[in-house]
Amino acid sequence: MRTDVIETFPRVAVPLDGRRAAAVAIVVSGGEPVIWLTRRATGMRAHPGQFALPGGRVDPGEDAVGAALRELEEELGVTATRADCVGLLDDYPTRSGYVITPVVVRLPGEVPLRPNPDEVAHVHVIPVPDLAVEPRFLTIPESDRPVIQLPLAGHLVHAPTAAVLYQFREAALYSRATRVAHFEQPVFAWR
Repeated sequence: MRTDVIETFPRVAVPLDGRRAAAVAIVVSGGEPVIWLTRRATGMRAHPGQFALPGGRVDPGEDAVGAALRELEEELGVTATRADCVGLLDDYPTRSGYVITPVVVRLPGEVPLRPNPDEVAHVHVIPVPDLAVEPRFLTIPESDRPVIQLPLAGHLVHAPTAAVLYQFREAALYSRATRVAHFEQPVFAWR
């Protein structure tokens, strides 16, 4: 895995245009690098039960990095600093009215997780090489854009999480600046 590619990634920012800013943390941890993929608690108001990266809305006075680090601590009990941030990937505009900025964080060694049960039903620890799976692209009658799915942890992960992880994998594993904003989300994620 190459974090130097993330540091120099030629990211594309997307204007909010009436949408709300959000951020997610792609945390790379351990000697044999892994990422943490969460399954949202079923009691969550928005997107219950869906796969996600730690993250959420950017609060007033915060930037994407600050929001991603705050959400990482709130959801998984993991404290990281701005110095742990490797870089940012492309913004991903969602159908539910957000522009998500992915923040890549690198933490050395094994990190204990303390998932918040109000927000996280389960944490999947995914070895970074497992991201080298072949994505699935579907067509749906509601959109002319392809829906992306990644087979991970015995499930199909959908956009926006699948799109963000696909871009991360393209950069970190293959040194490619692959764009993903054109990938569609499944209809159930539009709300």
